[in-house]
Amino acid sequence: MARDEVIGFSDAQNARFAEVVHAVEAADAALAAAQARMMRALADARELAREVAASSPAQVRAHDMAERAVSSEIGAALRLSDRAVQRRMDAAAELASDYPRTLAALESGRIHMGHVRVITDAGSILPIETRTVFETHALAHCEAQTPGRAKRAIEMLAQRLHPRSFTERHLEARERRGVSITPLGEGMSHLGIDAPTVLVDGAYDRATRMARALLDLRAHAAARVRDARASGREPDSADLTLASDTRTTDKLRADLMADLLLTGNPGADAALPGDGAGTLGAIRAQIQVVVPALSLIGADDDAADLAGRSPIDADTARRLAGGNTEWRRILTDPVDGRVLASDRRLAPPDLRQWVQARDQHCRFPGCTTPAVRCEIDHVVDWARGGPTAAENLQALCQRHHSMKQFTAWRVSLLDHGVISWTSPLGQTYTEHASPPIVFFSDEPDARCSSPTPDDSGRTSTGDHERCAQDDGDPPPWENSA
Repeated sequence: MARDEVIGFSDAQNARFAEVVHAVEAADAALAAAQARMMRALADARELAREVAASSPAQVRAHDMAERAVSSEIGAALRLSDRAVQRRMDAAAELASDYPRTLAALESGRIHMGHVRVITDAGSILPIETRTVFETHALAHCEAQTPGRAKRAIEMLAQRLHPRSFTERHLEARERRGVSITPLGEGMSHLGIDAPTVLVDGAYDRATRMARALLDLRAHAAARVRDARASGREPDSADLTLASDTRTTDKLRADLMADLLLTGNPGADAALPGDGAGTLGAIRAQIQVVVPALSLIGADDDAADLAGRSPIDADTARRLAGGNTEWRRILTDPVDGRVLASDRRLAPPDLRQWVQARDQHCRFPGCTTPAVRCEIDHVVDWARGGPTAAENLQALCQRHHSMKQFTAWRVSLLDHGVISWTSPLGQTYTEHASPPIVFFSDEPDARCSSPTPDDSGRTSTGDHERCAQDDGDPPPWENSA
């Protein structure tokens, strides 16, 4: 794409920009350290309550009363309820005892509270004796990635460290599926569905695709209305109706889901005259599932990965891989590394899927938009001679695709799908293709335990990811948000 309208900064603005970024980084480190001190203090408060209770013969009641006394004192000082403080004390005590290295990483500013929540939430399903191994490898992900990016890998790690198979636990959990309704007031209500992740994600994706199709139809209709008026003609009434629609993507999703549930027809809205199943009804969900080879053939029941979302059970993954053409199926297995290319600007379907499989999500640092909902971008613009080939393509969500075009961010694609982004201030951020989610032994290779800092002080996940690829769980190849 052309870069004629790039947003730039003057030298004075760049200097101020750098100062602002430095100030934010310093404040963030101070905030993390303060949050860690708060956690330690709350953990000490609960320990104090337990010491007091231990000296009483009526330990059950004394334990409860001691914690109430301590939490109410702290709550009064902080203007919080004692129940809220007691919950924080329990969470802090668990963090300090079960995840001490995580608390230390927070205190030193290597991770954020968002990372802490990801680790403790995912680790909550594990027995206490497994959490040390889990924490070691979870921290390696958190120190190198945003909480959103790390969440998926850490959840998969927790599932594979669990003593019971994911399939067994999923069969129990799916018995709790159901539908609920919550009144919101002012004539509105919330409809919730608890169902297997793969079905819920597929339903959401289909509604999103339908909404985007309507947005495209609206834009075309608005263009025809403008052209008609410019030429002195009366615009078509259907175009006027469609062009006057001002609903957002989220509102369209809600209306389409209601239409589908009530009528079975996504074109029931009066703003879409004559639009039936041939247009919106033909749209189907796309999801991306990465299935370990041994799980696919039934040799084990390790969880599969609904890329960009969460784990799914091996049995569901095997059924999806068995020939249902409504789903995109991905098998993790060694590949021949063949390079696909085209002499046209738009990537053909097989090349698009290859890039989506490699990238799995938007390649801008920290973005978790699934690749199947991303645009395929030429790293070196097609207009400047960049080829439509895998080594020159990446998945970018619409937001970051536009930012690449109209801001001073620069990007280059290195070997093996590695992306290098350079910020307007000259900072470089390396984006590796999503590594496979692997199981780690109790005695991991020290080289794999955590990312190592480069010359600039930033952490690099290169060695860690190479270890992951050497760990017997080959990378995924075929897959966007």
